[in-house]
Amino acid sequence: MLPSVSVVIPCYNARRHLPATLRSVFAQHGVTLDVVVVDDGSTDGSAELVEREFPQVRLVRQANQGVSAARNRGIEEARHDWVAFIDADDLWLPGKLQAQFERLRAQPDAQMVYTAWLNWTSDEPEPAPAWLAERAGGDGLADADPGPSGWIYPELLLDCHVWTSATMARRALLQALGGFDTTLHIGEDYDLWLRASRVTPILRVDRPYALYRLHPGNVTKRVPKANDKGEIVGRALRRWGYAGPDGRQARRADVDRGLARSWSDFAGAHLVAGDASTARRAALRAVRTDPRQLLGWTVLAKSLLRSVSGG
Repeated sequence: MLPSVSVVIPCYNARRHLPATLRSVFAQHGVTLDVVVVDDGSTDGSAELVEREFPQVRLVRQANQGVSAARNRGIEEARHDWVAFIDADDLWLPGKLQAQFERLRAQPDAQMVYTAWLNWTSDEPEPAPAWLAERAGGDGLADADPGPSGWIYPELLLDCHVWTSATMARRALLQALGGFDTTLHIGEDYDLWLRASRVTPILRVDRPYALYRLHPGNVTKRVPKANDKGEIVGRALRRWGYAGPDGRQARRADVDRGLARSWSDFAGAHLVAGDASTARRAALRAVRTDPRQLLGWTVLAKSLLRSVSGG
C-alpha cells in the first residue's frame, strides 16, 4: 500500500503561480495524495481557477485571516495521518514526498521530516530546465550540504534551519501543538518548528526537493516591523532554556551572540529609517543580551546622539 499524505496549500491572490505549484504536487509519485487548497479570501480569481482547472483538488474558502489561519484550516481538513505544506508560489521537485517517507522508515519514531531546498529568484511560473541543471552541476540534483537532523532544538536556537514548503509532519503532532500561532505575523513557522523540536526528532533529507521562490520585487530590504527571530527565540529560551530534550546543550555564547546581532540589525535598520526611539530600545536589548556586541553599542550611541540633537 502506498503511503498517504494530505498536502495543504494556503492561497491568497496567487492565480499567476498556483497552477505550477499544483502541477509540481501532482507530479509526485509513489504516494496517495489528498490536496487541499485553502483560499484565504482571494480577489484575483484563484479559487475559481482551482475549481475550473483542478477538479481533483479539495477547495476550502474562508474570509481573509492570514497564512497561519489558512494552514491551520488545512490541517483540520486533512484526511491523512501525514500533512505536507507548500505555499502557493513555491514548487516541489519530483520524488520529494517519496524521499521523505523513505527517510522516515529509518527512524519511525520521528513525527516530522523536511528536505533541503534551493532559492529561486523569479516571477516566472516555472524555472527553465537549464536553470536547474546549472545549480545541480549536471544531470539531476546534487546533494546539498548536510543540515541538522534529529533532536535539533539547539540548532534551531541559532537559526531557522527548516522551511515550511519543505516539511511534512504527522497531523496528530500538528494538532497537539495547536498548529501555527495566528498572533504572529512573521516567524509563525519558526515558532512551530521550535515547539515541535521539543517533542519529536525532526529528520532531514539532504537532497534539495523544493524551490523557494524569491520575487524580484521583494528582494529589496524593507524596514522590519518586528524582530521576529529575537522575539521567537527569546520566548523559547524563557520557556525551555538552552538544552534540548536529548540533553544536548546549545552553546550559550553562540545563541546570545546571534540574538544580540538580530537586535543590532533591527536597531540599525530603524536608525537608518529615522526612528531613533525604536533603534535605541532595540540596541539596548542587543547589548544587554551580549555586552560584546559592538554593533549594538554603535547603534545605541548614534541613536542617543540623534535623539539629543533632534535629527
